[in-house]
Amino acid sequence: MSETLSNVFDAGAARRRCLTYRRRILDISQQVGALHIAPAFSCTEIVDVVYNGLMRWDGEDTPDVILMSKGHGCMIQYVILEEKGILLREDLDLYCKPGGRLGAHPDYGVPGISASTGSLGHGMGLATGMAYGERLQDRDGQIYLVLSDGECQEGSTWEGAMMAGNLALENLIAFVDLNDFSGLERMSEGHPAFHPVIDKFLSFGWEGVEVNGHSADEIHEAVMNREGGKPLVVVSKTVKGKGVSYMEHVPIWHYRAPSPEEYKQACDELVEISA
Repeated sequence: MSETLSNVFDAGAARRRCLTYRRRILDISQQVGALHIAPAFSCTEIVDVVYNGLMRWDGEDTPDVILMSKGHGCMIQYVILEEKGILLREDLDLYCKPGGRLGAHPDYGVPGISASTGSLGHGMGLATGMAYGERLQDRDGQIYLVLSDGECQEGSTWEGAMMAGNLALENLIAFVDLNDFSGLERMSEGHPAFHPVIDKFLSFGWEGVEVNGHSADEIHEAVMNREGGKPLVVVSKTVKGKGVSYMEHVPIWHYRAPSPEEYKQACDELVEISA
Protein backbone atom coordinates (compact mmCIF):
# COMPACT_ATOMS: atom_id res chain seq x y z
CA MET A 1 0.00 0.00 0.00
CA SER A 2 1.24 3.49 -0.82
CA GLU A 3 2.18 6.00 1.87
CA THR A 4 -0.72 8.19 0.80
CA LEU A 5 -3.25 5.40 1.27
CA SER A 6 -1.83 4.35 4.65
CA ASN A 7 -2.20 7.94 5.83
CA VAL A 8 -5.81 8.05 4.65
CA PHE A 9 -6.99 4.71 6.02
CA ASP A 10 -6.07 3.22 9.41
CA ALA A 11 -6.33 -0.56 9.16
CA GLY A 12 -5.83 -1.01 12.91
CA ALA A 13 -8.76 1.26 13.63
CA ALA A 14 -10.80 -0.71 11.10
CA ARG A 15 -10.08 -3.98 12.93
CA ARG A 16 -11.17 -2.44 16.22
CA ARG A 17 -14.36 -1.08 14.68
CA CYS A 18 -15.22 -4.42 13.11
CA LEU A 19 -14.76 -6.20 16.44
CA THR A 20 -17.15 -3.69 18.04
CA TYR A 21 -19.68 -4.14 15.24
CA ARG A 22 -19.65 -7.93 15.48
CA ARG A 23 -20.03 -7.79 19.25
CA ARG A 24 -22.98 -5.40 18.98
CA ILE A 25 -24.69 -7.73 16.50
CA LEU A 26 -24.18 -10.63 18.90
CA ASP A 27 -25.73 -8.57 21.71
CA ILE A 28 -28.81 -7.88 19.59
CA SER A 29 -29.05 -11.59 18.77
CA GLN A 30 -29.90 -12.22 22.42
CA GLN A 31 -32.99 -10.01 22.16
CA VAL A 32 -34.69 -11.64 19.16
CA GLY A 33 -35.41 -15.18 18.06
CA ALA A 34 -33.38 -15.06 14.86
CA LEU A 35 -31.36 -12.71 12.72
CA HIS A 36 -28.93 -13.05 9.86
CA ILE A 37 -25.64 -13.02 11.79
CA ALA A 38 -23.39 -15.01 9.45
CA PRO A 39 -24.21 -12.95 6.32
CA ALA A 40 -23.54 -9.74 8.25
CA PHE A 41 -20.23 -11.07 9.56
CA SER A 42 -19.04 -11.98 6.06
CA CYS A 43 -19.41 -8.41 4.76
CA THR A 44 -18.41 -6.52 7.93
CA GLU A 45 -15.06 -5.29 6.61
CA ILE A 46 -16.55 -4.37 3.23
CA VAL A 47 -19.26 -2.18 4.71
CA ASP A 48 -16.87 -0.67 7.24
CA VAL A 49 -14.48 0.42 4.48
CA VAL A 50 -17.31 2.02 2.53
CA TYR A 51 -18.64 3.99 5.49
CA ASN A 52 -15.34 4.84 7.16
CA GLY A 53 -12.86 4.91 4.30
CA LEU A 54 -14.69 5.87 1.11
CA MET A 55 -17.98 7.71 1.61
CA ARG A 56 -17.91 11.48 2.03
CA TRP A 57 -19.80 12.87 5.01
CA ASP A 58 -21.25 16.26 5.81
CA GLY A 59 -22.99 15.82 9.12
CA GLU A 60 -25.91 13.47 8.45
CA ASP A 61 -25.80 14.24 4.74
CA THR A 62 -23.55 12.76 2.09
CA PRO A 63 -23.39 13.06 -1.71
CA ASP A 64 -22.63 9.32 -1.81
CA VAL A 65 -24.93 6.32 -1.43
CA ILE A 66 -24.47 2.78 -0.17
CA LEU A 67 -26.99 0.16 -1.25
CA MET A 68 -27.17 -3.14 0.62
CA SER A 69 -28.53 -5.21 -2.24
CA LYS A 70 -27.63 -8.06 0.07
CA GLY A 71 -30.45 -6.89 2.33
CA HIS A 72 -30.20 -9.86 4.68
CA GLY A 73 -26.78 -8.54 5.74
CA CYS A 74 -28.28 -5.28 6.98
CA MET A 75 -27.32 -5.76 10.64
CA ILE A 76 -23.83 -4.49 9.86
CA GLN A 77 -25.34 -1.42 8.22
CA TYR A 78 -27.62 -0.82 11.20
CA VAL A 79 -24.82 -0.96 13.77
CA ILE A 80 -22.63 1.41 11.76
CA LEU A 81 -25.51 3.86 11.38
CA GLU A 82 -26.00 3.62 15.15
CA GLU A 83 -22.34 4.39 15.73
CA LYS A 84 -22.63 7.46 13.51
CA GLY A 85 -25.69 8.70 15.38
CA ILE A 86 -28.02 8.33 12.41
CA LEU A 87 -29.92 5.50 14.09
CA LEU A 88 -30.61 5.53 17.82
CA ARG A 89 -29.74 2.81 20.29
CA GLU A 90 -33.42 2.19 20.91
CA ASP A 91 -33.88 1.60 17.19
CA LEU A 92 -31.54 -1.38 17.35
CA ASP A 93 -32.90 -2.51 20.70
CA LEU A 94 -36.31 -2.74 19.02
CA TYR A 95 -34.98 -4.62 15.97
CA CYS A 96 -37.77 -6.87 14.64
CA LYS A 97 -39.97 -6.07 17.65
CA PRO A 98 -43.43 -4.47 17.88
CA GLY A 99 -43.10 -0.70 17.74
CA GLY A 100 -39.64 -0.83 16.17
CA ARG A 101 -38.75 0.55 12.76
CA LEU A 102 -35.93 -1.83 11.82
CA GLY A 103 -36.85 -5.03 10.07
CA ALA A 104 -34.87 -8.02 8.84
CA HIS A 105 -34.20 -6.16 5.59
CA PRO A 106 -33.57 -2.42 4.99
CA ASP A 107 -36.60 -0.22 4.35
CA TYR A 108 -36.54 3.08 2.50
CA GLY A 109 -37.55 5.91 4.83
CA VAL A 110 -35.46 4.69 7.75
CA PRO A 111 -32.66 7.23 8.33
CA GLY A 112 -29.56 6.26 6.38
CA ILE A 113 -31.35 3.73 4.18
CA SER A 114 -31.48 4.73 0.50
CA ALA A 115 -33.64 1.89 -0.86
CA SER A 116 -35.73 -1.05 0.26
CA THR A 117 -33.77 -4.21 -0.49
CA GLY A 118 -33.83 -7.88 0.31
CA SER A 119 -35.62 -9.19 -2.79
CA LEU A 120 -32.40 -10.47 -4.26
CA GLY A 121 -31.36 -9.20 -7.66
CA HIS A 122 -32.85 -5.72 -7.44
CA GLY A 123 -29.85 -3.83 -6.13
CA MET A 124 -27.78 -3.74 -9.30
CA GLY A 125 -30.59 -2.11 -11.28
CA LEU A 126 -31.21 0.43 -8.53
CA ALA A 127 -27.53 1.28 -8.25
CA THR A 128 -27.13 1.59 -12.01
CA GLY A 129 -30.06 3.99 -12.19
CA MET A 130 -28.74 6.07 -9.29
CA ALA A 131 -25.27 6.27 -10.82
CA TYR A 132 -26.67 7.30 -14.19
CA GLY A 133 -28.93 9.85 -12.48
CA GLU A 134 -25.88 11.45 -10.87
CA ARG A 135 -24.31 11.83 -14.30
CA LEU A 136 -27.46 13.28 -15.87
CA GLN A 137 -27.69 15.89 -13.11
CA ASP A 138 -23.98 16.71 -13.42
CA ARG A 139 -23.28 15.62 -9.83
CA ASP A 140 -20.38 13.60 -8.48
CA GLY A 141 -22.13 11.21 -6.09
CA GLN A 142 -20.52 7.79 -5.79
CA ILE A 143 -22.79 4.74 -5.59
CA TYR A 144 -21.46 1.85 -3.51
CA LEU A 145 -23.25 -1.49 -3.95
CA VAL A 146 -22.90 -4.59 -1.75
CA LEU A 147 -23.96 -7.77 -3.58
CA SER A 148 -24.19 -11.34 -2.33
CA ASP A 149 -22.81 -14.05 -4.57
CA GLY A 150 -26.12 -15.88 -4.24
CA GLU A 151 -28.13 -13.06 -5.79
CA CYS A 152 -25.84 -13.14 -8.80
CA GLN A 153 -27.99 -16.10 -9.85
CA GLU A 154 -30.64 -13.52 -10.73
CA GLY A 155 -30.83 -12.37 -14.35
CA SER A 156 -31.77 -8.86 -13.24
CA THR A 157 -28.33 -8.50 -11.65
CA TRP A 158 -26.68 -9.08 -15.01
CA GLU A 159 -29.09 -6.84 -16.90
CA GLY A 160 -28.06 -4.00 -14.62
CA ALA A 161 -24.38 -4.93 -14.86
CA MET A 162 -24.52 -4.89 -18.66
CA MET A 163 -26.22 -1.47 -18.69
CA ALA A 164 -23.67 -0.07 -16.23
CA GLY A 165 -20.87 -1.29 -18.47
CA ASN A 166 -22.54 0.09 -21.60
CA LEU A 167 -22.87 3.50 -19.93
CA ALA A 168 -19.32 3.36 -18.49
CA LEU A 169 -20.62 4.37 -15.06
CA GLU A 170 -17.33 4.92 -13.27
CA ASN A 171 -19.19 6.32 -10.25
CA LEU A 172 -20.61 2.83 -9.56
CA ILE A 173 -18.50 0.58 -7.32
CA ALA A 174 -19.85 -2.88 -6.53
CA PHE A 175 -18.54 -5.30 -3.92
CA VAL A 176 -19.39 -8.99 -4.34
CA ASP A 177 -19.44 -10.72 -0.95
CA LEU A 178 -18.07 -14.03 -2.21
CA ASN A 179 -18.68 -16.26 0.81
CA ASP A 180 -19.63 -19.24 -1.42
CA PHE A 181 -23.04 -19.80 0.16
CA SER A 182 -26.54 -19.20 -1.10
CA GLY A 183 -28.75 -19.96 1.87
CA LEU A 184 -27.94 -23.60 2.61
CA GLU A 185 -26.07 -24.41 -0.62
CA ARG A 186 -22.48 -23.77 -1.64
CA MET A 187 -22.35 -21.70 -4.82
CA SER A 188 -19.27 -23.56 -6.03
CA GLU A 189 -21.16 -26.86 -5.86
CA GLY A 190 -24.65 -25.85 -6.96
CA HIS A 191 -23.59 -23.23 -9.53
CA PRO A 192 -20.05 -24.06 -10.67
CA ALA A 193 -20.40 -22.03 -13.90
CA PHE A 194 -20.64 -18.90 -11.74
CA HIS A 195 -16.86 -19.08 -11.32
CA PRO A 196 -14.63 -17.27 -12.06
CA VAL A 197 -16.91 -14.40 -11.07
CA ILE A 198 -14.61 -11.59 -12.08
CA ASP A 199 -14.49 -12.74 -15.71
CA LYS A 200 -18.25 -12.21 -16.04
CA PHE A 201 -17.99 -8.59 -14.95
CA LEU A 202 -14.96 -7.94 -17.14
CA SER A 203 -16.85 -9.27 -20.15
CA PHE A 204 -19.69 -6.82 -19.37
CA GLY A 205 -17.32 -3.85 -19.58
CA TRP A 206 -16.35 -3.46 -15.92
CA GLU A 207 -13.00 -2.95 -14.29
CA GLY A 208 -12.41 -5.63 -11.68
CA VAL A 209 -10.12 -6.77 -8.90
CA GLU A 210 -10.13 -9.70 -6.48
CA VAL A 211 -9.31 -9.19 -2.79
CA ASN A 212 -9.43 -10.79 0.62
CA GLY A 213 -12.80 -9.52 1.79
CA HIS A 214 -11.66 -9.44 5.43
CA SER A 215 -8.64 -7.24 4.72
CA ALA A 216 -9.71 -3.62 5.03
CA ASP A 217 -6.35 -2.61 3.51
CA GLU A 218 -6.92 -4.64 0.36
CA ILE A 219 -10.51 -3.47 -0.07
CA HIS A 220 -9.61 0.19 0.35
CA GLU A 221 -6.56 -0.03 -1.88
CA ALA A 222 -8.54 -1.75 -4.63
CA VAL A 223 -10.84 1.24 -4.89
CA MET A 224 -8.22 3.93 -4.47
CA ASN A 225 -5.91 2.40 -7.10
CA ARG A 226 -8.53 1.80 -9.79
CA GLU A 227 -7.88 2.94 -13.35
CA GLY A 228 -11.31 4.56 -13.83
CA GLY A 229 -13.49 5.10 -16.87
CA LYS A 230 -15.63 2.03 -16.09
CA PRO A 231 -17.74 0.73 -13.22
CA LEU A 232 -15.60 -1.16 -10.73
CA VAL A 233 -16.31 -4.53 -9.13
CA VAL A 234 -14.33 -5.65 -6.08
CA VAL A 235 -14.77 -9.41 -5.83
CA SER A 236 -14.21 -10.02 -2.13
CA LYS A 237 -13.51 -13.55 -0.94
CA THR A 238 -15.08 -13.88 2.50
CA VAL A 239 -16.04 -16.40 5.17
CA LYS A 240 -19.66 -16.66 6.16
CA GLY A 241 -19.83 -16.22 9.94
CA LYS A 242 -16.29 -14.80 10.05
CA GLY A 243 -14.81 -14.51 13.54
CA VAL A 244 -16.83 -17.21 15.33
CA SER A 245 -15.51 -20.75 14.85
CA TYR A 246 -18.79 -22.62 15.07
CA MET A 247 -20.48 -20.22 12.63
CA GLU A 248 -17.83 -20.19 9.90
CA HIS A 249 -18.99 -22.04 6.77
CA VAL A 250 -21.94 -23.57 8.68
CA PRO A 251 -25.16 -22.87 6.73
CA ILE A 252 -27.64 -22.87 9.63
CA TRP A 253 -26.09 -19.65 10.97
CA HIS A 254 -27.62 -17.85 8.04
CA TYR A 255 -30.84 -18.06 10.05
CA ARG A 256 -30.52 -18.71 13.78
CA ALA A 257 -29.40 -16.79 16.86
CA PRO A 258 -26.96 -18.27 19.39
CA SER A 259 -28.02 -19.70 22.72
CA PRO A 260 -26.63 -17.99 25.86
CA GLU A 261 -23.79 -20.51 25.97
CA GLU A 262 -23.02 -20.05 22.28
CA TYR A 263 -23.19 -16.28 22.72
CA LYS A 264 -20.54 -16.39 25.46
CA GLN A 265 -18.25 -18.56 23.34
CA ALA A 266 -18.66 -16.18 20.39
CA CYS A 267 -17.79 -13.15 22.52
CA ASP A 268 -14.73 -14.94 23.92
CA GLU A 269 -13.52 -15.86 20.45
CA LEU A 270 -13.93 -12.32 19.14
CA VAL A 271 -11.84 -10.98 22.03
CA GLU A 272 -9.13 -13.55 21.30
CA ILE A 273 -9.06 -12.58 17.61
CA SER A 274 -8.62 -8.92 18.52
CA ALA A 275 -5.74 -9.60 20.93
